[in-house]
Amino acid sequence: MPDLVVIHYTAMETAEAALARLCDPCAEVSAHWLIDERGVLVRLVAEPDRAWHAGAGAWGGVTDVNSRSIGIELANRAGTPFPAPQMASLEQLLDGIMARWDVPPERVIGHSDCAPGRKIDPGPKFDWARLAFGGRAISVPLRGGGDAGDCAAFVAAMRVAGYTGSDDPALLLAALRLRHRPWAGGPRDGTDMALARDLARRFPVDRTRPGP
Repeated sequence: MPDLVVIHYTAMETAEAALARLCDPCAEVSAHWLIDERGVLVRLVAEPDRAWHAGAGAWGGVTDVNSRSIGIELANRAGTPFPAPQMASLEQLLDGIMARWDVPPERVIGHSDCAPGRKIDPGPKFDWARLAFGGRAISVPLRGGGDAGDCAAFVAAMRVAGYTGSDDPALLLAALRLRHRPWAGGPRDGTDMALARDLARRFPVDRTRPGP
């Protein structure tokens, strides 16, 4: 039974090209849903069935993400903004999926979250804040100041928050920033460390509800 949603972009020139690839058995890739730039939904795989969209990803204790998740592909050439009709359609789709499968907002993730260093989609242009505002994803306040902590403390906090796809601090930092502060650059700072700790405290993967 699915209890995760993974959001992707297609990284192809057109939705039609993406659809052809997702339907090609030789490509060995699939997803449950495709949403084109106009917001048109195409169901490719029934939600209870396994689709090949997450690869060798991991989230918390889930090491076979394909067997536990619903994959949503957004037609996007990679690195371009997502049109308003597409985002509105995604929101409606998420409302249905989250209700049907009792998926909490903290288990709506990006491909980059479960595959740090291997995947970057849905990328820095994706509007996670919009989803979080509507209760369809999670966010935490960004707090400046403080120290960056050591690598072990950062990795430990990220693992509690679900980022078990890598133990490399640099890859985890890139994944964290892609999701929560894509404008940031440079080495890990106090804001990154506070963000990782807040995620671990409020949204640990071994609990179904945020902490206090």
